[in-house]
Amino acid sequence: MKNIFLVLKLISTFCFVFLFNVSIAQQNTLGVFTNNSDVGNTKNIGTSSYNLEKQSYTISGSGENIWSLKDEFQYAYRKMKGDFILRANVAFLGNGVDPHRKIGWMVRHSLEVNSPCVLAALHGDGLVSLQYREQPNTNMDQKAFIMTHADVIQLERRGNTFIMSAAKMGERFFEEQVSGIELGDEVYIGLAVCAHNPDVEETATFKNVRIVVPPKSDYIPYTDYIGSHIELLDIATGDRKIVYSATNSLQAPNWMVDENIFTYNSDGLLYDFDLRNEKPVKIETDFATNNNNDHVLSFDGKQMGISNATKEDGHSIIFTMPRNGGKPTRVTPSGPSYLHGWSPNGKELVFTAVRNDTWNIFKIPSKGGQEVNLTKMPGLDDGPEYTPDGKYIYFNSNRTGTGQIWRMKPDGSNPEQITFDELNDWFPHISPDGKWIVFISFPRTVDSGTHPFYKHVYIRLMPISGGEPKIIAYVYGGQGTMNVPNWSPDGKRIAFVSNSNFLNY
Repeated sequence: MKNIFLVLKLISTFCFVFLFNVSIAQQNTLGVFTNNSDVGNTKNIGTSSYNLEKQSYTISGSGENIWSLKDEFQYAYRKMKGDFILRANVAFLGNGVDPHRKIGWMVRHSLEVNSPCVLAALHGDGLVSLQYREQPNTNMDQKAFIMTHADVIQLERRGNTFIMSAAKMGERFFEEQVSGIELGDEVYIGLAVCAHNPDVEETATFKNVRIVVPPKSDYIPYTDYIGSHIELLDIATGDRKIVYSATNSLQAPNWMVDENIFTYNSDGLLYDFDLRNEKPVKIETDFATNNNNDHVLSFDGKQMGISNATKEDGHSIIFTMPRNGGKPTRVTPSGPSYLHGWSPNGKELVFTAVRNDTWNIFKIPSKGGQEVNLTKMPGLDDGPEYTPDGKYIYFNSNRTGTGQIWRMKPDGSNPEQITFDELNDWFPHISPDGKWIVFISFPRTVDSGTHPFYKHVYIRLMPISGGEPKIIAYVYGGQGTMNVPNWSPDGKRIAFVSNSNFLNY
């Protein structure tokens, strides 16, 4: 009898493990979504698939329309509560049949064909529109954008207000919004494809798909943190890949000489992350256990400079130590001092410091000594970084009223402005070949004297000597996203941090 019970127990365990693994496999096949189906009685059965390596989706759908009193489309979806931000790069595959075919982000009260809903849509003829149905059995309405042929679509929910943002890749968002759409706290969210022709099937691709859950509106900066993704961005293609996620705050990935390793900070400690095994390893920093996001590798890869808040007064002080860890050596005599760059010859450090209640840029010998004040302007000068040839220091400054990128000679002479628009630009990082810079841009509504957490920001790229900046990433982040040099050694990728309370990647 015991043997029979043992066999039954083994069979039960096997069935549980098998079903559990099937469930996990089904989830993995749809990435961030939990299910897919055709909404409505479509003539052709739609499909949704997920490429785990590329973190992208391919969705094919039929359906007569998403409009009027009845919707028909293929839907990859999940349920969500509260506020969220949905974003993706979207594209039709092929020329298509009907110019009114549509793809985009869909939020619905239910899977019924006449459900109240909001759709951030791109049409086959290039029309971009925010479409919505406020009540069951009522017609859809829409707000059309003045721009067309977008390939970046974002839909944000704030209570019963829905904000759609759309852009051509590389350009800034246009925006439309609608309020008073009562869909309930828990809703269906997902990607939709409709052929606008029941006899055909249209296919679309969705990459850089992000579901962002922001912090509560009353969160306390530097106290209430949300989760983090470390992402890699291919400069040539714009493709992004999340390589590591955590529920706490990860900040400022700094690529090492080894193309497989970068360093980041979290909870006062420093970690190496190895792309080969996708695991973080703590760097030993002895007494320095309150490190912030201003840590920089020397050009030769042998030393690490860190910014650690001392126990005496809590001010950030700059130290140096061996690259692989060890006891730090103090460099700056006073604080607050925040490290941002080494000189190419390794003999000097350039940093931002508060002296006489003003944020200016200084340099100091890497072995310690007398600090030299390079900028003496009111306001904020920040984020200094040497070019690989040592001829310039790039930095950001709000001396003209908004945060702009500037450069100067290493002795502080000949300062010249490089960017000139109304966005607030921060932390320029120079490519290893010295030809390009990337920087983060906050909206003009953000105070130019701050660089806060948890905002909609752009990562922009432009030639080292200036020109029209191009957006290469649309990000929810800010402080900690890319405070330090973040180019890969071969200059093909950058690493950065995005933020969200949703981590199911």
